[in-house]
Amino acid sequence: MNMYDASVPVFVHFLRSLSVILKKAEVHCTAKKIDPSVILSARLFPDMFPLTRQVQIASDAAKGAGARLTGMAVPSWADEERSFEELQARIARTIAFLSDLKAEQFDGAETREISLKAGGRELNFKGFAYLETWAKPNFYFHVTTAYAILRHNGIELGKPDFLAGGQ
Repeated sequence: MNMYDASVPVFVHFLRSLSVILKKAEVHCTAKKIDPSVILSARLFPDMFPLTRQVQIASDAAKGAGARLTGMAVPSWADEERSFEELQARIARTIAFLSDLKAEQFDGAETREISLKAGGRELNFKGFAYLETWAKPNFYFHVTTAYAILRHNGIELGKPDFLAGGQ
Protein backbone atom coordinates (compact mmCIF):
# COMPACT_ATOMS: atom_id res chain seq x y z
CA MET A 1 0.00 0.00 0.00
CA ASN A 2 1.27 3.45 -0.85
CA MET A 3 0.81 6.67 1.11
CA TYR A 4 -1.86 7.97 -1.27
CA ASP A 5 -3.99 4.85 -0.82
CA ALA A 6 -3.44 4.92 2.94
CA SER A 7 -4.65 8.50 3.21
CA VAL A 8 -6.81 10.16 0.56
CA PRO A 9 -9.43 7.43 0.03
CA VAL A 10 -9.67 6.89 3.80
CA PHE A 11 -10.23 10.57 4.54
CA VAL A 12 -12.75 10.92 1.71
CA HIS A 13 -14.65 7.82 2.85
CA PHE A 14 -15.10 9.08 6.41
CA LEU A 15 -15.78 12.67 5.34
CA ARG A 16 -18.68 11.25 3.31
CA SER A 17 -19.87 9.42 6.41
CA LEU A 18 -19.64 12.65 8.38
CA SER A 19 -21.71 14.37 5.70
CA VAL A 20 -24.40 11.69 5.97
CA ILE A 21 -24.64 11.88 9.74
CA LEU A 22 -24.86 15.68 9.61
CA LYS A 23 -27.68 15.39 7.06
CA LYS A 24 -29.51 13.01 9.40
CA ALA A 25 -29.05 15.53 12.22
CA GLU A 26 -30.48 18.31 10.06
CA VAL A 27 -33.49 16.17 9.12
CA HIS A 28 -33.96 15.32 12.82
CA CYS A 29 -33.94 19.00 13.75
CA THR A 30 -36.56 19.78 11.13
CA ALA A 31 -38.78 16.83 12.08
CA LYS A 32 -38.60 17.56 15.82
CA LYS A 33 -38.72 21.35 15.41
CA ILE A 34 -35.38 21.75 17.15
CA ASP A 35 -33.39 24.92 16.52
CA PRO A 36 -30.32 23.64 14.61
CA SER A 37 -28.05 25.89 16.69
CA VAL A 38 -28.83 23.68 19.69
CA ILE A 39 -27.33 20.64 17.99
CA LEU A 40 -24.54 22.57 16.26
CA SER A 41 -23.36 23.96 19.59
CA ALA A 42 -23.78 20.69 21.51
CA ARG A 43 -20.82 19.20 23.37
CA LEU A 44 -20.23 15.92 25.14
CA PHE A 45 -18.77 17.76 28.12
CA PRO A 46 -18.36 21.47 28.90
CA ASP A 47 -14.59 21.47 28.29
CA MET A 48 -14.91 19.79 24.88
CA PHE A 49 -15.42 21.51 21.54
CA PRO A 50 -18.95 21.74 20.12
CA LEU A 51 -20.14 19.85 17.05
CA THR A 52 -19.23 22.64 14.61
CA ARG A 53 -15.63 22.71 15.84
CA GLN A 54 -15.36 18.90 15.72
CA VAL A 55 -16.30 19.02 12.02
CA GLN A 56 -13.88 21.88 11.33
CA ILE A 57 -11.01 20.03 12.99
CA ALA A 58 -11.81 16.79 11.13
CA SER A 59 -11.68 18.80 7.90
CA ASP A 60 -8.42 20.44 8.94
CA ALA A 61 -6.86 17.08 9.82
CA ALA A 62 -7.75 15.58 6.44
CA LYS A 63 -6.66 18.52 4.27
CA GLY A 64 -3.60 19.06 6.45
CA ALA A 65 -2.50 15.48 5.99
CA GLY A 66 -2.99 15.60 2.24
CA ALA A 67 -1.06 18.83 1.96
CA ARG A 68 1.79 17.91 4.30
CA LEU A 69 2.31 14.47 2.78
CA THR A 70 2.61 16.00 -0.69
CA GLY A 71 4.86 18.83 0.47
CA MET A 72 2.25 21.51 -0.20
CA ALA A 73 1.26 24.39 2.03
CA VAL A 74 -1.79 23.53 4.11
CA PRO A 75 -4.82 25.47 2.87
CA SER A 76 -6.05 27.88 5.52
CA TRP A 77 -9.82 28.20 5.85
CA ALA A 78 -11.66 30.43 8.29
CA ASP A 79 -13.63 28.51 10.89
CA GLU A 80 -16.85 30.43 10.39
CA GLU A 81 -19.39 27.67 9.77
CA ARG A 82 -22.58 28.13 11.80
CA SER A 83 -25.11 25.98 9.95
CA PHE A 84 -25.48 22.45 8.65
CA GLU A 85 -25.32 23.86 5.12
CA GLU A 86 -22.01 25.60 5.82
CA LEU A 87 -20.55 22.48 7.43
CA GLN A 88 -21.62 20.43 4.41
CA ALA A 89 -19.92 22.97 2.14
CA ARG A 90 -16.71 22.68 4.17
CA ILE A 91 -16.78 18.90 3.94
CA ALA A 92 -17.38 19.12 0.18
CA ARG A 93 -14.48 21.57 -0.19
CA THR A 94 -12.22 19.22 1.80
CA ILE A 95 -13.21 16.26 -0.36
CA ALA A 96 -12.59 18.34 -3.50
CA PHE A 97 -9.13 19.36 -2.24
CA LEU A 98 -8.20 15.76 -1.48
CA SER A 99 -9.67 14.50 -4.75
CA ASP A 100 -7.46 16.89 -6.71
CA LEU A 101 -4.33 15.27 -5.22
CA LYS A 102 -2.63 12.71 -7.44
CA ALA A 103 -0.98 9.50 -6.26
CA GLU A 104 2.38 10.52 -7.71
CA GLN A 105 2.41 13.61 -5.48
CA PHE A 106 2.80 11.18 -2.56
CA ASP A 107 6.01 9.64 -3.90
CA GLY A 108 8.50 9.65 -1.02
CA ALA A 109 5.86 10.80 1.45
CA GLU A 110 6.59 8.00 3.91
CA THR A 111 9.98 9.52 4.70
CA ARG A 112 9.12 13.19 4.16
CA GLU A 113 9.94 15.39 7.15
CA ILE A 114 6.71 16.75 8.63
CA SER A 115 6.70 19.51 11.22
CA LEU A 116 3.65 21.13 12.78
CA LYS A 117 2.64 23.05 15.85
CA ALA A 118 0.03 21.61 18.18
CA GLY A 119 -0.77 22.56 21.73
CA GLY A 120 1.96 25.16 21.78
CA ARG A 121 4.72 22.77 20.83
CA GLU A 122 6.52 21.76 17.66
CA LEU A 123 5.99 18.17 16.52
CA ASN A 124 8.28 16.44 14.05
CA PHE A 125 7.55 13.23 12.18
CA LYS A 126 8.53 11.18 9.19
CA GLY A 127 5.56 10.97 6.81
CA PHE A 128 4.48 7.41 7.62
CA ALA A 129 4.56 7.99 11.38
CA TYR A 130 2.75 11.31 10.93
CA LEU A 131 -0.06 9.67 8.97
CA GLU A 132 -0.46 6.63 11.20
CA THR A 133 0.18 8.07 14.67
CA TRP A 134 -1.05 11.66 14.32
CA ALA A 135 -3.12 12.57 11.26
CA LYS A 136 -5.47 9.59 11.02
CA PRO A 137 -6.00 9.18 14.80
CA ASN A 138 -6.71 12.91 15.14
CA PHE A 139 -9.13 12.78 12.21
CA TYR A 140 -10.93 9.70 13.57
CA PHE A 141 -11.15 11.27 17.03
CA HIS A 142 -13.02 14.31 15.74
CA VAL A 143 -15.30 12.39 13.36
CA THR A 144 -16.13 9.96 16.17
CA THR A 145 -16.75 12.80 18.62
CA ALA A 146 -19.11 14.47 16.13
CA TYR A 147 -20.97 11.15 15.80
CA ALA A 148 -21.11 10.78 19.61
CA ILE A 149 -22.45 14.32 20.08
CA LEU A 150 -25.24 13.59 17.62
CA ARG A 151 -26.11 10.21 19.16
CA HIS A 152 -26.07 11.77 22.62
CA ASN A 153 -28.59 14.33 21.38
CA GLY A 154 -31.02 11.73 20.08
CA ILE A 155 -30.19 11.57 16.40
CA GLU A 156 -30.90 8.03 15.22
CA LEU A 157 -27.54 6.83 14.00
CA GLY A 158 -25.83 3.49 14.05
CA LYS A 159 -22.42 2.07 13.41
CA PRO A 160 -23.22 1.58 9.69
CA ASP A 161 -23.73 5.36 9.37
CA PHE A 162 -20.19 5.87 10.67
CA LEU A 163 -18.59 3.12 8.59
CA ALA A 164 -20.50 3.29 5.31
CA GLY A 165 -18.73 6.28 3.75
CA GLY A 166 -21.95 7.83 2.55
CA GLN A 167 -23.14 4.71 0.74
